[in-house]
This record gives sequence, C-alpha cells and structure tokens, in this order.
Amino acid sequence: MEDIEDLLAGGAGGAPPGFRLPLNAVRINPKTNKSKRSSSKQDEITASNRDSLAPPSLKIPGTQTIYIKTFGCSHNQSDSEYMAGQLTAFGYALTEVPEDADLWLINTCTVKSPSQSAMSTLITRGRSGKKPLVIAGCVPQGSRDLKELEGVSVVGVQQIDRVVEIVEETLKGHEVRLLTRKTLPALDLPKVRRNNFIEILPINVGCLGACTYCKTKHARGHLGSYTVDSLVERVRTVISEGVKEIWLSSEDTGAYGRDIGVNLPILLNAIVKELPSDQSTMLRIGMTNPPFILEHLNEIAAVLRHPCVYTFLHVPVQSGSDSVLTAMNREYTASEFRTVVDTLTELVPGMQIATDIICGFPGETDEDFSQTVELIKDYKFPQVHISQFYPRPGTPAAKMKKVHSKIVKQRSRELTSVFEAFAPYTGMEGKEERIWITEVATDGIHLVGHTKGYIQVLVTGPESMLGTSAMARITSVGRWSVFGEVIETFSSANRETQARDETKPPCSSDVTSCETCNCSAESCGEKERSGEACNISGNISRQDQNMSDLKKEEKEMMMQELKPKSSVANWGFIDKALVCGVLVSSLTILVLFISIASRVLLRQ
Repeated sequence: MEDIEDLLAGGAGGAPPGFRLPLNAVRINPKTNKSKRSSSKQDEITASNRDSLAPPSLKIPGTQTIYIKTFGCSHNQSDSEYMAGQLTAFGYALTEVPEDADLWLINTCTVKSPSQSAMSTLITRGRSGKKPLVIAGCVPQGSRDLKELEGVSVVGVQQIDRVVEIVEETLKGHEVRLLTRKTLPALDLPKVRRNNFIEILPINVGCLGACTYCKTKHARGHLGSYTVDSLVERVRTVISEGVKEIWLSSEDTGAYGRDIGVNLPILLNAIVKELPSDQSTMLRIGMTNPPFILEHLNEIAAVLRHPCVYTFLHVPVQSGSDSVLTAMNREYTASEFRTVVDTLTELVPGMQIATDIICGFPGETDEDFSQTVELIKDYKFPQVHISQFYPRPGTPAAKMKKVHSKIVKQRSRELTSVFEAFAPYTGMEGKEERIWITEVATDGIHLVGHTKGYIQVLVTGPESMLGTSAMARITSVGRWSVFGEVIETFSSANRETQARDETKPPCSSDVTSCETCNCSAESCGEKERSGEACNISGNISRQDQNMSDLKKEEKEMMMQELKPKSSVANWGFIDKALVCGVLVSSLTILVLFISIASRVLLRQ
C-alpha cells in the first residue's frame, strides 16, 4: 500500500494546517480481504462502493466516540492533546473507556521495547474487539513496515493536523497512511489538555544527535524549530486561557533554534518577558542533552534564577564512562557532564537536576559500570531514570555485541539500590516553601504542588485550590516527595499591592533592576549572592541597606525642596540674587519713565 504523501489530488503542495480535505482529494486504499486482493480493477472496492457498505451510524462524520491512548514522552502527550482538540472541534466525543469507543487512536513511543510491546498488545486487543484503529506517533513513523501495522491506518508525527481526515476515512472502512511531510504542524490548532493548568509546548521536533541506540531520530527526524515569535504568541495565548505551568518540550531542548539562526537562551528570555509578574504561571524547561548547553551555561543559569522559572533541569548522562559514551555517540564526556551539573548547581540556588542511565550498553565492562555508580554517588541526584539496554531494530547498537542479560539486570538492580538509598529531601521539615498546585495525587486525597526546585509537595485541601499558588510548611519528607500543610494562598493577591505594581515594568532577570521592577525585594535580598531576579511574595519589601540609605537621602532632599519657603532666612543665594535683580530692573525702569516724563513736560 502506498503512503499518502500530500493529499491534494493532481496538484502540488498541500492543505493548510488543520484544513480538512474532501474525500476526492485523498488517495486511499479500501480495506479488502487479503485472500481476495487482486491487481485486477474489477476486484478493487472503490471508495464510493465501500462507503455504501459502512453501517448507517458510521456514515455521518463527527458523531462517533474516540478513545485515545498515549505512550511515551511529554511531546507525545502534547501531540495527543492537539489531535483530541481537532477531533472534538469537528464534533467527535472522547472517552476514557475503550469499550465505549467507535475507534481507537493509539499514539505510540519507540524509545523502549516495553512501550512498543504494550502498543502491540493494545492493537491485538482492538482487533479482537473489531475496533477501527489509527496508530500515530513514533512507531509507525520510524518503522512503517512493522507487521503490527498491517491493516490499520497510520498518521505520522508531523501530520497530526490531518487526524480528522484519517479518523473519518478509517471509520468508513478505509486503510489510510499519512507519513511524509516537511512542514511543522501549527501551534494554534485546537487542543484538549489532559490537565487544564498545564500547557506542553513543543519548541522543536527532531534533534541534531546520532546516538547509536536511539530510534526516535528515525521517527522525529532532523531538527526543526518553531520560530521565537510563534512560540511567544502561543505563550501569550495559553496564559490568557488560565494555564499555570508551561512545559517546554522537545527531543533535545538545548538544540533549539540552531536550524533557524537562534538559540535556546534567546527563546527563553523572550518567553520569560511574557510571564505574569505575580508568578501565577511558571515555566519548566524540558530535557536537554549536555553538548548544546555547554556554551550557554551562564545564560541558562540566569533564566533558571528567574522567579517564574522552575530551578529544575533534566540532563541525561546515560553513562559515567567515556568509552561507553563514545560507543553511544553521545558527543560529550563524563567530565563535560560534570561541568554542566557543577556550573548550574553553583550559579542557581536550589538547583535540582535529574538524569538518565542505561545499564548494560553493548561493550560496557565492570569498570565502565563502576564509573557510572561513582558518578551517581558523587551527585546524589534526586531523580535518576534507570533503564536496561534494549536493542532497537535498525539502530547501530542493535548490531553490537550485547552484555549478557543476567549481568544487565544485576547492574540495573545494583544502581537502583544505590539511588534509592539517597535521602535528597532530608532537612526540609519545618521549612516554608512556595508551591504551585496543579493536579490531584493518584491517591485521590492529596493535591500535588511543586516548589521552585520542582520538588513534589503533597498537601490536603479542596480541589478549588488547583491552579493556585500557596505557602506550605513541610511537615514530613519521603523518598520521592514531601508532605506539607498550606499556611497561606496566593490565589487572591493583595489588591493594594497589585494596584501599586501595575505601574511598574515586568520582572527582570537582572538583579540591578530590583528596585524598579514589579516585584517584592524581599527575595531579592535572599538571592542577592546569585544575582537572581527579584522574587514576588506580596510581603513588605526589604532592600540592600546601602541602597535604602541612599534612597532615604534622596527622599529627604526631595521633601526639603518641596517645603514652602516660609521666610527670607530660608532663601538660598540664587533666590536672593534673583529678587535683587528684579528690584534693580524695576527701579531702572521707573527712573527712565520719570526722566522721559520730565523732558516732555519741559518742552511743553
């Protein structure tokens, strides 16, 4: 079966993003029984004939119910939200109960074998339930000839703006494939967020790397970045819609913009200018590999210090051994990774870094693994994602000599034990932290908030607190999160403070502008050593003592100048000179007038 390349029949180009093409503009293959397929024209069921065979309830587009299942990363989740938005905009209903759906849309991930296996299981389940299937995401894009994809419709990662067409034709019984396109989907497509308070914003697709184990590059392709202007406009839009967290997402955030002549710091500085100065909306920077942020560490640190940006970054290292990193083609050394961590930790107070490790990569020796363990012990990262090596078909690493599976599992267990022995949140009891509350915990009892360092804080309270910020006192700590009690909420800010701040400019990332930006200077004093931008707390401002003295003197001078001059004794030299000048001038004019008048009288 052929792919639908660009769906305008008989013409070049394609439809605008989100535009739905009519049936006669789409090349499709009607589903037929494989045993009856023939190259003969009379055996081929045409689109119009196949339509007549569809059940009456499925003839009217937009009246069916869709079940969407998403595997993988936040970028995939954003893609699913965009597809859900387009489908609901066209009239389709969404359900979380698979059995209630007329069609299943499965958004897949190809990073690890388990997620792809779960996809295969779900496809088998759908087929047995006679559910029309549309498979999206990285698996069909990177492995289009996969056996599991036979007989189902597929939509590629850059074709999510055509999902309505694919669903409509699949419901009619057609098998449709749409995998090739060179333009990025628009950012302003309709979107149904899984969490109303969180916007997952893709800033680019693909990457510049060529890791030997990675299948994602096959699916997402080479780097393609959205423009700064389009991303800033999207940020403005979602803030106006009530979003409280913006997650920047991509396959490698650090590589952003290198294909269009800009870089990540340029984008980040443009975005933080749009964030509300009351810290009601926070920014989370997505996963970035070490090579592309090494040259921008100081600029990245300055953005992370901004009061509206979480001081958290996910930087995968994958191994502590340079020989393994070379075999992975990761394009950095363990020492360079340490430079990233050391620099950010030094420049950003409260910095939290998460990382990834692959255990048992082909050729990994006991010494290589011990270097990885040493790296993790040195930094005691609060979050480490540990996975065993899974060979992905079509990747160079799949052809390398593998480490015995027993050893791989043993190393994975050992590293997990090392990591789980850490107690990263010890000492937080009794501290007061500002948190941003965005979701309900899986236990259904607690609400989930995050500190500025993106530490998870579980608190109790009504769901009306979702989307608000609060001060919480930490009552106890666990291995993966901490517990707290809310002592003050920021949902209703001090109106007097807000009115006063309206005349001030937005928060600046420059600490020297603290006294004039729309912030409280309380946390400026706290973060002064790092040069962090002023933090907003709604409390009474506290400036540096020298600056306070200077301002006091200036204020006294202004008040002195504004005081009424009640006596000649309070006049200055210039005041007296001016008065004398006026008097002399007046007398001179009077004398001249008398002189002229006298001459006139004498002549008469």
